[in-house]
Amino acid sequence: MNIEDTLIMIPGPVPVVPRILRAMAKPVINHRGEEFADLLGECRELFADLFQTKNDILLLSGSGTSGMEAAIGNLINQDETIITTVNGKFGERFRDIGRLYGNTVPIESEWGYPIDLDAVASALEEGADAVAMVHNETSVGMLNPAEEVGKLARKHDALFIMDGITSIGGSEVFVDKWGVDVAIIGSQKCIGAPPGFAAVSVSKRAFEKMEDVHTFPYYLDLKAHRKSADKGQTPYTPSIPLFYAVQEALHIAHEEGLPARMRRHAAGAAAVRAAADAMGIEMFPEPDELSRYSDTVTAMRMLPGIAFDQLKKEMLAHRILIAGGQAHLKGNIFRIGSMGNFGPKDILITIQMLESVLHRHGVISDFGAGIEAAGSVLAA
Repeated sequence: MNIEDTLIMIPGPVPVVPRILRAMAKPVINHRGEEFADLLGECRELFADLFQTKNDILLLSGSGTSGMEAAIGNLINQDETIITTVNGKFGERFRDIGRLYGNTVPIESEWGYPIDLDAVASALEEGADAVAMVHNETSVGMLNPAEEVGKLARKHDALFIMDGITSIGGSEVFVDKWGVDVAIIGSQKCIGAPPGFAAVSVSKRAFEKMEDVHTFPYYLDLKAHRKSADKGQTPYTPSIPLFYAVQEALHIAHEEGLPARMRRHAAGAAAVRAAADAMGIEMFPEPDELSRYSDTVTAMRMLPGIAFDQLKKEMLAHRILIAGGQAHLKGNIFRIGSMGNFGPKDILITIQMLESVLHRHGVISDFGAGIEAAGSVLAA
């Protein structure tokens, strides 16, 4: 199997289109020169549009997790309290990072079930300094109620940190409207660039809070990043090829336009859900009226009659990569991404092969219903 021919349909990393790959091949430049300052400045401006914010944008040579740690590490003292909402793998990551830096109060729900907003409100009433949540929990395929959590944080004068790593650029996100003090995105998700780059938006309120924080991460010191960014630099040597890739990815997103990009992602996920329903495959998450299915990844329960490892193996034999469950969900669910610069053809090819494998194993009997359902959604 030629890996270059594989269609990657997982919740990141996503396929990188040739235009972005070519941008990475540009010559390395002086990261203390004017050319890099222009590159940095344009990326910050384009990210601000994507985030729907007037807040400062800071760019990190590190994965999305570096942005998560930067947010908490720059805002919380050891004697302060941060609430973390947990209903999946990446909520647990926020919880674990929080425990390194301060007193962490996790509001935990069963994976795939809604966040307990009443419990969040009660914890805030006890005087928490911040609340951190994952907007799009890819481990379970569910969008969490960021706007509502933001309102609660503001009501209690707490900072609101939001992991938008797999939602910004793929779902509607309004950083300023929702009162998000720090929002985070990763390069290998909705903007379709290679991994290893994070962007964070930081509010004035968050920068003011940093003045009272006693110990900062060294590499992820956001005040240092802001000071350097104002001079058109980064405090430490950046990954210049990734900056070029991200710049081109942002150009592509800008050319498509945010409304069209949101519609494409929503339609892709809706097509996968429609196909699953037609094939008798159940969704894994159980959203309520304030949460909903993800626009960028669909998590489904495995059907009796085939193990995930076999399903993945046979899909991969036809050069299509899908994802399984994480932690205790391994073997119980599978996930299909609809993220980045994919097109309707990618969704249809994936559904067609999924349906073929399931039919060949006798797991489903009505061959063709899934691809027909997906096609109807994408044609609407």
